Amino acid sequence: MKPTSSNQTYRLATGYAFGLSDIGLVRRNNEDNFLVDDALGLVIVCDGMGGHDAGEVASTEALALFHQFIAELDPRAFHTEQRDDPDATLPGRHAAQSDGTTPQGTHPAITAATRAVKHVNAQLFAINRSDMRPDGRGMGTTMTGIWRQPHSATMVVFHVGDSRLYRWRDSRMLQITSDQTLYQQALDAGITVNLPGRNELLQALGPSPAVEPEVHRLTPRPGDLYLLCSDGLYGMVNDQQISDVLRNATPETLVACSHQLVELAKQHGGKDNVTVVLVWFDA
Repeated sequence: MKPTSSNQTYRLATGYAFGLSDIGLVRRNNEDNFLVDDALGLVIVCDGMGGHDAGEVASTEALALFHQFIAELDPRAFHTEQRDDPDATLPGRHAAQSDGTTPQGTHPAITAATRAVKHVNAQLFAINRSDMRPDGRGMGTTMTGIWRQPHSATMVVFHVGDSRLYRWRDSRMLQITSDQTLYQQALDAGITVNLPGRNELLQALGPSPAVEPEVHRLTPRPGDLYLLCSDGLYGMVNDQQISDVLRNATPETLVACSHQLVELAKQHGGKDNVTVVLVWFDA
């Protein structure tokens, strides 16, 4: 896997991407990592955990494993493009919002992304086992990504943990993924008092032998902007502040907007590593 540069704007088959990762103001090392592969149309953000350098190892290894799995697929399996149901909806807590998506099912790209995520988890779990780390206590990482193959009208969203994917469309920001945390689970259940900590994950890649990723398809439109980020951004900066930056984004300003988001997180405390990747679709 070729290294992903934080100083490079990527020309995708259907748009542009730019990513930036910063250690923040408190942490001693950066356990976040991201990947942009223009040829595969693959963009991923991972936020590692596990103490010392284990989180950095987990996020780096997760990106490499996922990338290798997708790169080795036979592209002929994806030549038949299925049209999305315009009345399908986003999963989880966004299910009431019509968004032109297709839920997890038998589409080959969804199947491939799901298998790739589970492969990553199995490999990281095996490393934890070999290092004698107990179940649930080993190194791990979140993973949130999009995969849009060249010439495809749709893209696959895959997600484990609490990194996020947002979309900016028609002057409105929408959170596409749902945080897999005890905090979000409590909110979804209608609990408003004695809430658990915001960063207590329900699942991540690596600590446990099984994982159930959120995987679905959606249809980007020309002019759509997608933001992938670790919780080091949204934990420090509220939705309105993020929206104020995204409304000024264009293909020419992706670099400036990415830096602005990272600086906002640092201005508001910078307590965690912060990673942002902006993806602009022009087709």
